[in-house]
Amino acid sequence: MDDLSLSTWSGLKLAASRSERLVFTNLDFELVPGDALLLTGQNGSGKSTLLRIMAGLNQPISGSMLWNSEIMKNVLSTHSARVNYIGHAASVKLALTVEEDIRFWMQLNGGSSQGIMEIALKHFGLLNQRNMPIRFLSSGQQRKLALTRLMVKNSKIWLLDEPTVGLDSKGIQSLEDIIHKQRADNGIVVVASHTEINLGNNIKNINLSDFQTNTSQTYSASFGYEE
Repeated sequence: MDDLSLSTWSGLKLAASRSERLVFTNLDFELVPGDALLLTGQNGSGKSTLLRIMAGLNQPISGSMLWNSEIMKNVLSTHSARVNYIGHAASVKLALTVEEDIRFWMQLNGGSSQGIMEIALKHFGLLNQRNMPIRFLSSGQQRKLALTRLMVKNSKIWLLDEPTVGLDSKGIQSLEDIIHKQRADNGIVVVASHTEINLGNNIKNINLSDFQTNTSQTYSASFGYEE
């Protein structure tokens, strides 16, 4: 992993809307190499929305994100190379086999070695299912397959949306192990979760419910906030 010793990733006065309704506002964060951030909050408070903004998939309606002093919306392709984003859905291709799916994903992201793929499948207990069509996997196994992507793409930032959903205790332990390694390697991990997960020591926390505003407010691109 690239040296991140001088890197600071920050968000300043972020606000976001969903279906023209303001979900959070005035949110700041600052993360440095080795940090873990846990996102909590009630349903609808904007955890998934914030993760997608962090991934560069959505843009905030106000505020900005910076990598050191660089405004990230101006360099989204560079930021995308830093990020490994796993959404709350497994997003696997049911018509493919386990190995075909992970090979397809690896090719989209510049490729990885056969050895790395086998290590990832073995880590999540899927090596014996490598030739099995994904449609025959349980939901928990499909989640594990999605999580193997964290091991086959060398990324500075991991963004994980409810990553323990469907996992058994062994799967959760496997996930926690690679999160701890990512942090030890100076990577950054951001997790949104309703369930307990061990991210290691010195965890930062943002409760999105603390950044909600008057629920009667809506946002219009033309007129701003309206009652």
